[in-house]
Amino acid sequence: MCGCTHSAQDQTLHVEGEPDSSAAPTSTLAPKKMPKSISISKQLASIKALGKGSDLERAIATAALIFRNSSDAEGKLEKATAKNLLQTQFRNFTEGQETKPKFRDLLSELDEHTENKLDFEDFMILLLSITVMSDLLQTIWNVKMTK
Repeated sequence: MCGCTHSAQDQTLHVEGEPDSSAAPTSTLAPKKMPKSISISKQLASIKALGKGSDLERAIATAALIFRNSSDAEGKLEKATAKNLLQTQFRNFTEGQETKPKFRDLLSELDEHTENKLDFEDFMILLLSITVMSDLLQTIWNVKMTK
């Protein structure tokens, strides 16, 4: 071990131009302050390359940021966290799918995953698989494109 007293959970994200408050000395007697989370929209705004990014680029960047903000120090997502993200961040795509055999197969594959964690590629494949089978996708296809 390196002797560090801060875990990866204690690290905060800093938007470009903001001072790094982690450099300030802290007392070992004072309770630690929980780092303030920076919203996804602010994180996206801090990525210069996305300043004029397309809707698709921003959508993928959003998924990547949500994954990164929820993953552990190794960049992996625990299965329980992945399921929680599906319920909270992907609810409209998963709602009503519970009785479909393909959806149940996807979740059982997640449960049977050899590791207890998912990397970003596995997470994105899971999202895309659920999207393709979702009832919401049919609604999306039926959205009018012209007046």
